[in-house]
Formats: sequence, C-alpha cells, structure tokens
Amino acid sequence: MAENDEAFSHPECWDERYSRADGEKPTHEWFRSFGDLEDFFQKTLFQSPGRTPDANPLIIHLGSGDSVIPAEFDSRGYNRQLCVDFSPKVVEIMTEREKIRPGIKWEQMDVRDMAGIADKSIGVAFDKGTLDAMIYGSPWSPPPDVKENTSRYLQEVHRVLEDSGVFLYVTFRQPHFIRPLLNPDGLWNLDLEVLGGKEGSFDYYGWVIRKASCQEQKSDGVRDVPGVEDASGVEDASGVEAGLALNPRFFHVECK
Repeated sequence: MAENDEAFSHPECWDERYSRADGEKPTHEWFRSFGDLEDFFQKTLFQSPGRTPDANPLIIHLGSGDSVIPAEFDSRGYNRQLCVDFSPKVVEIMTEREKIRPGIKWEQMDVRDMAGIADKSIGVAFDKGTLDAMIYGSPWSPPPDVKENTSRYLQEVHRVLEDSGVFLYVTFRQPHFIRPLLNPDGLWNLDLEVLGGKEGSFDYYGWVIRKASCQEQKSDGVRDVPGVEDASGVEDASGVEAGLALNPRFFHVECK
C-alpha cells in the first residue's frame, strides 16, 4: 500500500477518494477484479447448492465502495443485494450510478455495528479488502485497536449471517498473519483457497468461512490441520507453502 495503512480505516480517507469520482465509472477496484475472481465465485457461489441465482440468497457486500462486483452479480440473476459502506460519498455515487438495478441497495453503515440488519438474515457475506483496511502495524503483533476493530467486525458478520450462510473474504494478506485475527473466538470453520496472482505478482487468498457448529469450543485453526502444525509461526510465504505440501492449493480447518 502506498499510503499510510492506518488512514484506510477512516471514512474521511475514502470520502476524499470518492469525491474525485466522475460518477460514471469506478474510482478504485480494490486489488482483484471480477474477472480475476470469477472461478472462485463459480465454486463458492454461482454453482454452490443453496447459493445459485435460482436460490437468490440475500447477499451483503461489506465495505463495497464503488466496486462493479455487485453489478456483475446482478447481471447473473442475484437481485437481492445490500451494499454497505461507511463513506456517505460513495453511497450517494453508487445509488445514482446503479439506479437502473433495483435489486441492489446501498446504505451507509459501519460494518462494526450493523444494527439495521436483522440477526441471521444474510445468506452470503462478501469482503474484498474491507477487513484488510482495518489492519496496520506489525503483522506479528497487531495494535490493540486493530484487534478490537477486526473482532467487532467479525462478530457482527457472525450475527447477521444465517446459520447455513457463507462469508467469502478475499485478501492479499498471508494466511499465517490473518488467521489469528479471523478466528480468535473460535466462531468459524475456515476454508482457504490460494488464488494465483497475475504473472510476477504475489498470490491472493480466498477464505470461505462458515459458522462453527461447536461455538463453545475454540478452534485452533490452521495448526489443527495435518501438515501445517507450524503455519501460525512462520514468517514468510514459503513457510506457508511448505506447510501446505499435502495439498498446496487448498486446506480445511474444522471445529472439533
């Protein structure tokens, strides 16, 4: 990131960006385009039982910005979408830009406090960069406010998500750094798919996150998976790949 990472956690930073928009085209597609993610969406959404366009789940885009992904979903038949963002400017821009798509609604909302959304009402939650924008400082020892903000956010996602729902999270952050922030309370079962980067670039990661069925017992995450016992302690991507030797593109973490 070229700018101060901490600035991304404040709406003023994004308001300033979106104030430069012309209202006709996206200002900022956060690192992965729809085309880059289409295969991931095919497996986790478009062809997934209970989440196909015919099933038409309620989808929430968390920190949606002015991404075109909601419009791409709409064109494939998903006409129950809620896009939330804490920037009033982008909500204004997108409400006007996509007024021809009645199946998409934009609301100004802080994802750490989604009081306007009922418990267990969301079928699919999607985050591409919002959690990342809350994180700054040392990846080995995140500041207390990073831990607090990410925990509040993930607890809110857990609250609004149906028991059978899925939370799709796309990130550039290394799994061994992000996993402790994703599941500190053992609320989730975590699947991870490595999304190949463009030639010469780093990989990206697609987390497929579901509610754990045994919330009273804290899952120990990646270290529970045979072959990746030490993944949480490594300090570089090569260590993660070595830990995933059994299946270097995919692994599963399940609450016991």
